[in-house]
Amino acid sequence: MKSTISTVLDLGNQKVNLQGEVYYQLSVPALIEHAIKNGEGVLTDKGALAADTGRFTGRSPGDRYIVEDTETIDTVWWGDVNQPIGRHYFDQLLKKMLNYIKIRKLYIRDGYVCASKEHHLNLRVITESAYQNIFANNLFLRLSEENSIPTPAWTILAIPSFEANPMVDGVKNSNFVIINFTAKIILIGGTGYTGEIKKSIFSVLNYLLPIKKNVLSMHCSANVGKTAEDTALFFGLSGTGKTTLSADPQRKLVGDDEHGWDDNGIFNFEGGCYAKCVGLDPIKEPQIFHAIRFGTLLENVCMIGEARVPDYQNISKTENTRAAYPANFIAGALEPALAKEPKNIFFLTADAFGVLPPISKLTVAQAMYHFISGYTAKVAGTEAGINEPTATFSACFGKAFLPLHPGKYAEILGEKLINGNVKVWLVNTGWVGGAYGVGKRMELKYTRNLIKAALSGTLENVPYKQHLIFGLSYPTECAGVPANLLSPRDSWADKDAYFVKAQQLAEAFLENFRQYEAQVSEEIKSAAPVINVVDIDLSS
Repeated sequence: MKSTISTVLDLGNQKVNLQGEVYYQLSVPALIEHAIKNGEGVLTDKGALAADTGRFTGRSPGDRYIVEDTETIDTVWWGDVNQPIGRHYFDQLLKKMLNYIKIRKLYIRDGYVCASKEHHLNLRVITESAYQNIFANNLFLRLSEENSIPTPAWTILAIPSFEANPMVDGVKNSNFVIINFTAKIILIGGTGYTGEIKKSIFSVLNYLLPIKKNVLSMHCSANVGKTAEDTALFFGLSGTGKTTLSADPQRKLVGDDEHGWDDNGIFNFEGGCYAKCVGLDPIKEPQIFHAIRFGTLLENVCMIGEARVPDYQNISKTENTRAAYPANFIAGALEPALAKEPKNIFFLTADAFGVLPPISKLTVAQAMYHFISGYTAKVAGTEAGINEPTATFSACFGKAFLPLHPGKYAEILGEKLINGNVKVWLVNTGWVGGAYGVGKRMELKYTRNLIKAALSGTLENVPYKQHLIFGLSYPTECAGVPANLLSPRDSWADKDAYFVKAQQLAEAFLENFRQYEAQVSEEIKSAAPVINVVDIDLSS
């Protein structure tokens, strides 16, 4: 059954009369029926809709563009992440897409982002697939009769079957994501991966909130303790433990991925979660496992037989299997998703070099330096034995989604750290006792104990040492954690090898940070590691 909406789609200077079937604001059960009828997916044994996203099972960052015009030319941080495209190419593609969809079946959903009423941003998501519309319903904040919107502020047009012609459309490939900040339109074509919808709006907020409202937009998870003042933020790249460590039965979830920080505190951008499913275990991650039920969208997950039991160990389609579900599918999730300003911030890194302490307390300058750096490490394949780890840097722990120079986000963070009573910690969830292949991964129970001690304040009353190369202050004792693990050099059998590895990692930090030096303060630059020091005891 069709819901009521005008069949004239008005997108600024271009309009189209929609002649095909148009379904507006359908319920999730109705959308599931459509998805099954359309051949988009099947129900699992628990009632989730399992759909495949087609050729793309992840984002394609090299095919993302921002329209270069008077609004963006002097504000956007242009480069590999933010590729410019001319307005005439955008208009050309928009005209083609509108002509393409006017006779097709469409699903339209209105919603909004930002749980804070002060920052509500209304959205309209137009999709050609029902499963995409389920995603939009689950991930964005949902409308009620009280907060229904007459017109959207932003429109997302996501049409996987429409492909660009790179020869004439100003793009490199047939798939594309184009953000137009002046027209307030996002075009997504040639890809059915729903993460492009989510992250394109995240990019919009990462532009609008910092420069229009001086609000810090963040790629992090957030939770709250027993008191409203006990808010914690967890920043971290893939594999650092962000989801695992922020999922605490003793604390309430604010959100798992995208947040803003204004003068009133923390607010979630979204109304749902987009969780990785690879290796999902009901014992280790019960909240996510039990959230996968009727109403949840599973992406690219293989099924076991006719019973349609999801096989989370099977990565034959992709390692990037996902589940999209409303936040209220998680027990104890806050609604509305608002919290006080953070008391503690954790930067998580999986240091496969085994150099960084398991936990360090950062100064404001160090916090901004490590925030801009966004360090973790990846381990290469081991076909011919153990290979060296590779340092990976992603500015502000989310470089791929930042339209502005990372220095802008660090500047706002610095203001909030100086004006507030916030403690910032660098937590190494990676290797101790040696680099990957020699040492071992820090046990989760020890990392949890360190975070618990930081949250409770007990780490304020223990002795600290300072790392000579990285300048990090780290505790020498913590309940429930072996003391020899807290000092990284002490945990290594070969002290000379530790010194060499620490110098190598410091050089990687310095090399990465050169691209940001021109637009950050001397104070931030002073927090960089120091190389060419004498090999003495690396603490003082």
